[in-house]
Amino acid sequence: MSFVKLTASAMAIAAVSATAATARDQVQVAGSSTVLPYASIVAEAFGENFDFPTPVVESGGSSAGLKRFCQGVGEEHTDIANASRAIREKEIKACAENGVTDIIEVRIGYDGIVFASQIDGPAYTAFTQSDIFNALAPKVMVDGALVDNPYKQWADFNPDLPAEDILAFIPGTKHGTREVFEEKVVAAGCEATGALEAMIAGGMSEDDAEDACLAVMADGRAVDIDGDYTETLASIDANAHAIGVFGLAFYENNTDKLKVATMAGVAPSTETISTGEYPVSRPLFFYVKKAHIGVIPGLKEYAEFFISDEIAGPDGPLAEYGLVSDPELGATQAAVSAEDAMMN
Repeated sequence: MSFVKLTASAMAIAAVSATAATARDQVQVAGSSTVLPYASIVAEAFGENFDFPTPVVESGGSSAGLKRFCQGVGEEHTDIANASRAIREKEIKACAENGVTDIIEVRIGYDGIVFASQIDGPAYTAFTQSDIFNALAPKVMVDGALVDNPYKQWADFNPDLPAEDILAFIPGTKHGTREVFEEKVVAAGCEATGALEAMIAGGMSEDDAEDACLAVMADGRAVDIDGDYTETLASIDANAHAIGVFGLAFYENNTDKLKVATMAGVAPSTETISTGEYPVSRPLFFYVKKAHIGVIPGLKEYAEFFISDEIAGPDGPLAEYGLVSDPELGATQAAVSAEDAMMN
């Protein structure tokens, strides 16, 4: 990490600081749809607790958000890019070509979900991504052929699973963890079972096949939950044979009601999620344009508030919504406080 007190981009924005501050007094954020719900929670709380306007948070995806972020320095450009992946070298280069030379990387935590069921219910203790795909996909592989899903019970495709009707309460499309559920579980299961390859061999384009992999049955076995995890827990309470998708923190606060399953042989924990050993996880980030600090009111304060213990810690509102708190949050807090920029 390097801390450069005055850079060319900082001087460039300083030259127009008076007009910039007058023209825009709201922090502007764009990027990842996965980070969007977390950023929206923080932005609302920030507006309520600080003497700064509520930041404007837009979606559009990680790549689009970083593209906007890298377009230049000045009040007409965004201050922060949200991302569900680390910034790429080609994006850092594009930023630099447009004068965005000092970028502060902020890891907010991890996107990780667990599969849990009633503590006294059927023995759902070990899943693979293929199990979840076979349970929920409209088309699956049977005897080497892609066919309409014939399975009704978990044991129909995996004798090690209970002979119980398939019922899963999964993150709704508006939920922050839907993307990681699709990418790390359903899509992975589609590929592992050979369904993706069969779709492409059957004439679908790779993009169409990847989209088809994410489909889930519409017969009631897969139920979207757009609310918080208390809604999922209530659904599990009312359906003894069901499984539900939860954030790790929520599960850990309800171990008297729920039992958790391993995924691909790995038990979920803060450690296995933060190291990436547990397969249904990934780090989440936002990137701050350092040259805008001190020019756009509230920018640094927003960044520090986002990763404060009260907000991003294990007992904060982001954990309640599904974010897995970063064990190294303190180091990130120190880096943001010092305005440490990435090494280019």
